Amino acid sequence: MTQDMEEKILSMYAKGMTTGDIETHMKELYDIDISDSTISRGTDKILPIVKEWQERPLEEVYAVVFLDAIHYHVRCEGRIIKRAVYNALGIDMEGKKDAPGMYVGENESAKFWLTIMNGLKNRGVEDILIACVDGLTGFPQAIEAVYPQTEIQQIRNSTKFVSYKDIKKLMVDLKLVYAAPTEETALNELELFRDKWDSKYPKIYKSWHDNWASISTYFKYPEAVRRLIYTTNAIEGFKRQLRKVTKAKTVFPTDDILLKMLYLAMTYITKKWTGHRQDWGQIYSRLEIYFEERLSGRNL
Repeated sequence: MTQDMEEKILSMYAKGMTTGDIETHMKELYDIDISDSTISRGTDKILPIVKEWQERPLEEVYAVVFLDAIHYHVRCEGRIIKRAVYNALGIDMEGKKDAPGMYVGENESAKFWLTIMNGLKNRGVEDILIACVDGLTGFPQAIEAVYPQTEIQQIRNSTKFVSYKDIKKLMVDLKLVYAAPTEETALNELELFRDKWDSKYPKIYKSWHDNWASISTYFKYPEAVRRLIYTTNAIEGFKRQLRKVTKAKTVFPTDDILLKMLYLAMTYITKKWTGHRQDWGQIYSRLEIYFEERLSGRNL
């Protein structure tokens, strides 16, 4: 197989095509007979690159790291089991988006998260100013053990079961809650949100209301920093694109095949992450004041 063909195959794989789809596509488009096992072996060359990527050096300080999980089904010893893929997405001190890591695990636990946090530390991450997490089990204890100064901000994944036709309108109303100038205004907006959406999506209000103590800590930050935490479009978009790529497969034959496809999809998505946020100057000046003690003396 030529390098050009290999690159074409990897590109198709990165966009979610199965080995069977690629086999058909290569025949129709280039009149080349190539078996799905040959395609699979070709994509296996990615695995050492994935390992290298997982161990690469990272930035010294991240302004924010978002941690989130997507669940998939994988075949294991004749059984179908649920696997969680944890994505760490960061914004560095230059306002650039980055994907520090992607991890396949069986279940959430403090021990699992501690391994990931230690991994980040070993790869050069000295500090994470704010970690945003959607109620991941065991995470606060693990991050406190490795990064005791990191401020943990709980965010709510509110759109999981929302119909596609409602999502834009619902997010406009939810934004009135998290973009409110004060906590008091935010609580009023949350009640208005309940009045409008509770009959259709009762879990959203309940989730925000029940977790308000941990959510509302974010009102202590300057407005520009709050915008950084709650501008989760990139994170939600990232997950949406991963799901789009993997939707053709209901069950993955192995963890490696799952990781290969997600890694290739991730490289394809992150290629578009160029430059820093337009409002970064304003955000950075607020971070410098708010986290003065932690940032002083660092060559950032």
